[in-house]
Amino acid sequence: MRAVVQKTLTSSVTSDGVLVGKAAEGLTVLLGVSVDDEEKDALYLADKIVHLRIFEDEAGKLNDSLLDKGGDMLVISQFTLYGDARHGRRPSYVEAAKPEQAEALYTRFVEAVRAFGVTVATGRFRTHMVVSLENDGPVTILLDSQKNF
Repeated sequence: MRAVVQKTLTSSVTSDGVLVGKAAEGLTVLLGVSVDDEEKDALYLADKIVHLRIFEDEAGKLNDSLLDKGGDMLVISQFTLYGDARHGRRPSYVEAAKPEQAEALYTRFVEAVRAFGVTVATGRFRTHMVVSLENDGPVTILLDSQKNF
């Protein structure tokens, strides 16, 4: 599983012109699922992301986590994180999970984050979405569960 984690002041997502998810200050996560991912990948990333110390403490240092700050999270499914553009000009997505597997693991990730008490908003799976956000810092972290097992 791959995640692009962005510290945001606010974020939202629309699908078919309708607002389907909105988050206050916290994190916006673009989440991709690969053919090799399992439930352990979703649980690992959920735990890792909510505990990432990328928020300022009282001294202005990046020492606090999303849980410390009580922030929200917007999670967007993004299979294109597994686009392989090393050959030619059109990315290959053969490493991206099929929709059924991807949706199940995406949902498991969201459930795991909510279990930490985080307010989570989501996009609409398998639709064209427009994501808006105010990146804070900017702070952007790339995570890949397969590089950690």
